[in-house]
Amino acid sequence: MTRSLKKGLYVDPRILKKVDKVKESGKKTPIKTWSRACTITPEMVGVTFLVHNGKDFLSVYVDENMVGHRLGEFSPTKKFIRHGGKMAKEQDSASAAAAAPKAAAKPAPKK
Repeated sequence: MTRSLKKGLYVDPRILKKVDKVKESGKKTPIKTWSRACTITPEMVGVTFLVHNGKDFLSVYVDENMVGHRLGEFSPTKKFIRHGGKMAKEQDSASAAAAAPKAAAKPAPKK
């Protein structure tokens, strides 16, 4: 659900203060934040944020293409490992078998 046009975009004022401090100092220190709902504005371009995903802080470098999106969109909360099943096991065994002859074909280094 989108936010009302009357209210405007949600931008955390504390983050804007921190962005101004980082830009004034000229240092590239990342800004640590829990505000995943904060909308990225043009002032934030070129700044690195450490966005909390529920467990860790993931590094997000803001580009021009990210303006208008939320900080939380670039810090996934779930980690995809892989799909299981019979087909995945067959593919794993096939790739392991293909890699084994390549490793065995290398001659031992001479001393």
